[in-house]
Amino acid sequence: MTIKAVSFDLWDTLVIDDSDEIERGKRGLRTKKEERRHLVWEALSRHGEIELDSVRLAYNVADAAFNKVWHDQHVTWPIEDRLRVLLAGLGQTLPADELAAVVRAHQVMEVEIPPAPMPAVAATLATLRQRYKLCVTSDAVVTPGTELRRLLAKHQLDRHFDAFVFSDEVGHSKPHPSVFEAVAKALNVALPEIVHVGDRQHNDVAGPQRLGMKTVLFVGSRAVDRDQSTADAICAHLSELPAAIRRIAEQPTV
Repeated sequence: MTIKAVSFDLWDTLVIDDSDEIERGKRGLRTKKEERRHLVWEALSRHGEIELDSVRLAYNVADAAFNKVWHDQHVTWPIEDRLRVLLAGLGQTLPADELAAVVRAHQVMEVEIPPAPMPAVAATLATLRQRYKLCVTSDAVVTPGTELRRLLAKHQLDRHFDAFVFSDEVGHSKPHPSVFEAVAKALNVALPEIVHVGDRQHNDVAGPQRLGMKTVLFVGSRAVDRDQSTADAICAHLSELPAAIRRIAEQPTV
């Protein structure tokens, strides 16, 4: 079969999710989860007394609503929408400029202190780009696509890619078909000509396979789905990926 392109999940595939927490700890900073709650509490506290625990609870409820919509409707609410849900739950509002500042602090948090790149990622991408078109295909859970591009640029990984498809820009998240259709359109290839690489069976394997794509489950950082995966190949190290994709391409079509 003809393979012309490779699509990559971002988190726990190109970069190690939450590895930035190590650096935050070294700097004496709060965890990202706690810092996000403090940002909202501090902003509201400028306008009146409010308990931090109340903000934590409202934030947790808003997160639960987000996760429900993300999982069931394949939509990732922008962080501003999530914060508005949180504020509504508290019966609170913020002036537009102050809300914008809190939103911005959320958006850049993972860029200012970025997660570490996966071992061998740059060398692997350089090898694959000699033969295939490459695309980043990622959900934007807190950090929007504009900032995820900056994150990749910080690690000098953006130069390897021909296109970027982020859920906040497409309007849906993986495994919604429109996400992978956007990849095919951006790279000008057919869906069956793409191999998608990612760490989650539901989002990165089962979804693409329903569209006729080939898949690689990457377990170098997150291996929860390994035993039940239906992926065409499983890789524990990115350096294994070029050979795995060649083997997929050599499989006879049915």
